[in-house]
Amino acid sequence: MVTRTDSDFESQGTRCAGWLYEPDEAGGELPAIVMAHGFGGERVARLPAFAERFAEAGYAVLLFDYRGFGDSDGEPRHVIDGPAHVEDYLAALEHVRALDGVDGDRVGLWGTSFSGGHVVETAARDGDVDALVAQVPFSDGLRNAVHLVRRGGLNYIAETTKAIARDLGRIVTFRDPYYVPIVADPDEFGVLNTPDAKPGYESLIPPEEEEDWDNECAARILATVGFYRPVTAASDVDCPVFVAEASEDSIIPSGTVDTLVDRLDDVERVRYDMGHFDAYTGEAFERIVARQRAFFDRTLGRGEMGKVKD
Repeated sequence: MVTRTDSDFESQGTRCAGWLYEPDEAGGELPAIVMAHGFGGERVARLPAFAERFAEAGYAVLLFDYRGFGDSDGEPRHVIDGPAHVEDYLAALEHVRALDGVDGDRVGLWGTSFSGGHVVETAARDGDVDALVAQVPFSDGLRNAVHLVRRGGLNYIAETTKAIARDLGRIVTFRDPYYVPIVADPDEFGVLNTPDAKPGYESLIPPEEEEDWDNECAARILATVGFYRPVTAASDVDCPVFVAEASEDSIIPSGTVDTLVDRLDDVERVRYDMGHFDAYTGEAFERIVARQRAFFDRTLGRGEMGKVKD
């Protein structure tokens, strides 16, 4: 059994809402895993399923919302900012290492999609992370932006340009952001409008959260994402890395995963026959979470229910 408690912390002076998952029966101090969501995501969106599985295997798991998202404080809301999210990951690492019952010398990171790049950047900056999982990882904003523009065509370019201009105008006049949909159908404008984006994203939202979920983000991310390239920090990651790639990914170009893997020193890469959003549910989830647990067991030295492996 697993217990979940609130475990909030501050990042840059703002409260981040955290949940700490721990096994009910554990011997000694537990290794820890720090987790957060991807592009515009919140912790409630299927990440508790991963956190619970890891905690059942003997880990203390800190799952948190970025500043400005979910239950965390921060204004304006829903501003997607890679470097700011990395600062939140770094603050989460500092927080979890100081918790009672946690072995601060054995801490791993877990990220998915956009946060699959965050964990690479975080590990490189922190220097003491012991293992990380990057699931369907975003790693090169420039190449990813070009990929989405090619798929979206001239209309996507035009709508992107208009949205950026409107949001930049709000920045210079100190007004609330101009928001655009995170996901949309292919014939509508959204940051992600591949055929599987909207149904895939919506499949992660718990039914009880659907009315409160805002499909929006500040349009400024469209102007800045090309400058966010965690792959450039990959060679500075000094720990084992597990990369779970979706072979049918419509959002993350496979070439960016190739480059990321090439630059990592100690990496295990597994390709799964699935799309970008399939890892969170069903058979794909069962396969992937089992493989990720085994990876953490091997790299953080923990077996079932917190007993140290020989």
